Amino acid sequence: MLTTVRPRLPKDELIKEEQATLERELKWLLNSLQETLSSLKSGLEECVALLEPTQPGSTLVISSVKSESVKGFITRVGTRVVKGDIQLRLQTLPPPRNLPSYPLRVSTEPTAPPLILTQLSTVRNLINQALDVVDISTWTGDPQDASFISGQLRLLFELLQEAKQTLKGGADVVGEWPAFTVDEAIFSPPLPSHFAITLTINEASILLTLRTIEHYSGGTPSSGARPSSSSSTASSSFAPDFSSISTFSLRHRLGLAPRPPEHDESDRTFSFKGRQVRVKEKVKVESQDPSLMAVMAKVSALEHVVAWARTSLAVVMGQNEDDE
Repeated sequence: MLTTVRPRLPKDELIKEEQATLERELKWLLNSLQETLSSLKSGLEECVALLEPTQPGSTLVISSVKSESVKGFITRVGTRVVKGDIQLRLQTLPPPRNLPSYPLRVSTEPTAPPLILTQLSTVRNLINQALDVVDISTWTGDPQDASFISGQLRLLFELLQEAKQTLKGGADVVGEWPAFTVDEAIFSPPLPSHFAITLTINEASILLTLRTIEHYSGGTPSSGARPSSSSSTASSSFAPDFSSISTFSLRHRLGLAPRPPEHDESDRTFSFKGRQVRVKEKVKVESQDPSLMAVMAKVSALEHVVAWARTSLAVVMGQNEDDE
């Protein structure tokens, strides 16, 4: 069946009518996008609220699943870890005398440096920037300027993408160890010199990575010193302390103790505090954070909304998104 429009319009008049129709459609879309921006702002504000330093914070269990290697908890308030008490039973980290495990506690001293989760600080800054973009699109710029709104949506999409990727984590986001090792002075007592900790965000969960390290000079690596009974200070040297050989450390030096489990850094050498070292033992423990998972879900949903808005506007403007 053939469908025609009657009366037929001359070609030049038909082009004018098509242009007028596109202009009306573009005006309608720009008006509806203002409602979309208002909805986006509400979603972004919910994300900010979830990242605010609200007491009592989120207390998360930090525990190894198939062993007694790591048992404890941390408390996150906003972008900071304010409390932490974890007991460690690692093959290459002997506990202080008369203790069954090595205590790892976040210091509560006012002079201790804060334990800040830099990825969460980045996410919060990105979301605040996204809120600024929404406000500019609504109040400062011309909401009927299609090119302006298109540019704002592109910027908003990029900010949400980066925020989501930051919450996902990975080497592309946080870099490779030892560039982001936690300051040993954050803990009480301070960490021994042959022990390193990282605390990062991975798939919206808290990822704790523990490493015992040993000096490597191209030959046989030398183990780090055993912590003293007081554990009040961290030695600045990786050389063994033969003045306080325990049964635990003696068995390791004689090769009688079980070998630490293999890990993905066993055959790599790193530059740590001015020395070449190798990772002797590595343990990773992950704890899901409900608030961070909610933030990631909301950011992903907002990203899809912005992607739809960009596609719709590009179609009406007769552009490709890549050409914006």
